[in-house]
This record gives sequence, C-alpha cells and structure tokens, in this order.
Amino acid sequence: MNVVALEDVHKRFGPTEALRGLSLTVAEGSILGVLGPNGAGKTTAINVLTTLVRPDSGRASVAGYDTVTEPDRARSVIGVTGQFAALDENLTARENLNLFARLNKLGRYAGRRRAGELLEAFGLAEVGDRRCGGFSGGMRRRLDLAVSIIARPLVLFLDEPTTGLDPNSRAALWEMVRGLRAEGVTILLTTQYLQEADELADQIAVIDGGQVIAEGSVATLKAKIGGAVCHLTLADPGTRARARDILGARYRITENGQLLSVPAQGSRTLTEVLRTLDTHEIEVDDAALRHPSLDDVFFALTGAPSTGAPE
Repeated sequence: MNVVALEDVHKRFGPTEALRGLSLTVAEGSILGVLGPNGAGKTTAINVLTTLVRPDSGRASVAGYDTVTEPDRARSVIGVTGQFAALDENLTARENLNLFARLNKLGRYAGRRRAGELLEAFGLAEVGDRRCGGFSGGMRRRLDLAVSIIARPLVLFLDEPTTGLDPNSRAALWEMVRGLRAEGVTILLTTQYLQEADELADQIAVIDGGQVIAEGSVATLKAKIGGAVCHLTLADPGTRARARDILGARYRITENGQLLSVPAQGSRTLTEVLRTLDTHEIEVDDAALRHPSLDDVFFALTGAPSTGAPE
C-alpha cells in the first residue's frame, strides 16, 4: 500500500516551474530517499505533501487524504522536520514538547507523559529542563525530531534533517530514523548526503528540473551506471603507457591522470590484472576494487556533484 503519493503534480512560482509533472509514491512502513541538486524541487514537493503549498495541477495525498480537499485530515497524520529546527529557544526541551503536545490536542496529562517518553528515547532526559537555546546542533535536531513525532504520526517528512551536523550527531539521528521505521512509520527523506540515502532508504527517487529522472532500490540505481572497476596506480609513472598497452589487449582501459581503470567482474579481475602486470615486471603502487557509489549515480544522472548543501 502506498501511503504517500504525488501524481503528475505541477507547481509554478512566477516564471519558475518548480514541479513539472512530478509523480512518486512511498510504500507503507518504508523510507523513500529523494535526491536531487539544488533547485530540483525537493522542498517544493515536501511543501505540497504537507499542505503548505497548493499544486497548480495534479494530485497529492497522504494516507489516502487529498492535501487540497482534505488538508486538515492530511495534517492529522503527518509529522515534519524541516531544514531548520522549529523550536522556541526561550523554552526548555520539555516545555517545547509540552507546547507541541497541546497544539496536537493530546491533553495535558497525555502530553506530559509523551514528552517524558520522548526525552528518554532521544537521550535528552538529563537536559529536559534546560532552555534549548543553549543546545548543540545535534541536540536541537534530536529535539526537533522528537517534536515532529509527538502525536505519533503515520507519515514523517524529513527535509534535509542532518544538514550542518557533525558525523557523530548524524549517525545518532540515523539510528532514531531507523527506529521509527521499525515502529511502522512511513518516511519521506530529502537529502543531499548520498551516504545518508544509502544508509536509510529502501527506495530512491532522483529528481531534477521538477521531475523524477530515475527511481528504484540503491542497488538498482548503482547497476544502471555500470559494475565494479579496478583502479591502479603504478609505482613508476613511466611504465603507464606500457601497462596500458598490455592490459588494453584484453580490457577496456580508461585513464585519469596517473590512474588506470579497468572494468571488473568481481575480485577475480583485480587478481588477473595484478598477475599480468607482475609477469611483465610492472610494479603497482596501489590497487583497489571499487563499486559504484550513490555519488557516482547522482553525478551520472544529474551532471552535478553532491554538495551536501541544503536546498
């Protein structure tokens, strides 16, 4: 069952067409990672799904609720963590959670109990009564995520949730997101951290120019741009031409500066290449078998490197 759906959605802001027939779905209890360069339309898609922006045409739905004709019902089943923490810095962590509990009509007792549960779950119990204005970036993002699930949403939208976090804080947030998926929460994640999508997403949609240009599992997308490659750096650069000629009789060789690359059929190819060069007394300084990464996919599809910058 698809819990989130965009169907041929168009949205224009003045002369800029942000979404051009965007269609995507998120299956129940899964994580969809949405990738794309700056200006691709990722945040606009989130804003349409969370009822903040009305599409010019097409249909958007969450848990079966149309975001245009049933916005209140759609909002009742979603949680959102945006690029910037939506917290009152003058309130404590507990007070922020209590505030959002009241806004979500949890009731005083139920809201306080839920706030306490989330402070414990997100490792914030010891600082729960401190004003969040003094929190580190990682603590603020954890609290922001806790706020977004205060009402136990069926669907969670994460728009660049770890932008600006250090690696340890990012890894901690990833574990929390995995925990939410394990609890059955359906998640749509936009990110420019390719490792983040690789670590978390069950399916990937790459968008550019307001359209989906590729989608599928991480493995499927990596396979689209080719298989593994042997990378070789020779000890003596002067032997590169001879090595290229010898290996070129059997393999399709590419060069990038001092680096020679050979398409590989697993580790056996690397072993054969090294044996061939050793037979001809060509010394290898460094050799590695490299599989395509999501960075390679991103660049191949969009022509742009991953920057990690927010949209």
